[in-house]
Amino acid sequence: MAKKSKKQQSGGTPATVALAAAGVEFTVHAYEHDPAHPSYGEEAAEAMGVSPDRVFKTLVADVDGELVVAVVPVAGSLDLKALAAAVGGKRAAMADPAAAERTTGYVRGGISPLGQRRRLRTVLDASAASHATVCVSAGRRGLEVELAPDDLSALTDAVSAPVGRA
Repeated sequence: MAKKSKKQQSGGTPATVALAAAGVEFTVHAYEHDPAHPSYGEEAAEAMGVSPDRVFKTLVADVDGELVVAVVPVAGSLDLKALAAAVGGKRAAMADPAAAERTTGYVRGGISPLGQRRRLRTVLDASAASHATVCVSAGRRGLEVELAPDDLSALTDAVSAPVGRA
């Protein structure tokens, strides 16, 4: 994995700038985004040649009136009840896409758990710990960042919980 230099930071997204500023090891993967593809996450896994269980999607949910980020494998789905329980809530539902975009500063399909406009509480699916590295959105469609799950967890102050479903 390559550590990014200051020069490489300058053209980055808020996510890659945050990673570089934190001094963690990461690799950026760019690919040509196809707007006709039915799944942003599966498209990323296919384009990078990475197993879908190592590529994680960033989903924004509303838990009892608070926006919360869930980071789960693209190969599965989010268990909303498990997410609510992980943050001590009672009810969870997917957030309004416009509210998610406005709050995070990213567009749907490019929402990153890193470098958000307003940092939201984050829950990282427990399966991430079984991989040396995972890939998450780098802040725009067609751009992923690969890093150690421990670094992702530390940089987002994530709680680890089994919130993904196969």
